[in-house]
Amino acid sequence: QVQLVESGGGLVQAGGSLRLSCTSSRRTFSSYAMGWFRQSTGNEREFVASISRSGRNTHYGDLVNGRFTISRDNANNTLSLQMNNLKPEDTAVYFCGQQRTPFGNYREADRTQYDYWGQGTQVTVSS
Repeated sequence: QVQLVESGGGLVQAGGSLRLSCTSSRRTFSSYAMGWFRQSTGNEREFVASISRSGRNTHYGDLVNGRFTISRDNANNTLSLQMNNLKPEDTAVYFCGQQRTPFGNYREADRTQYDYWGQGTQVTVSS
């Protein structure tokens, strides 16, 4: 069973920054594209960003493009999300996810194509 553990959430004022991290227990971490999703109260889990196996290619949702940066460190099985210029509408629980199959499409934004999830980390942005 693969375990993903997120950390780094918290409370920040609008315009501030946070950095989220996700550590995977999977030995073949570098074989899987990864993604970040978020879910606010009453809403479905939505795509934030995804990254290729190597980390060279990234893809972002329209609402965060230009403000967030996804990256990975395959040597340490770690996925990160740098969030800048945060807005109150970014408030949500953030989840890291691993794609169902190895060598998948790094631009995948469909949450059903990710089968392992962390427990989530709360991000709250005050106005």
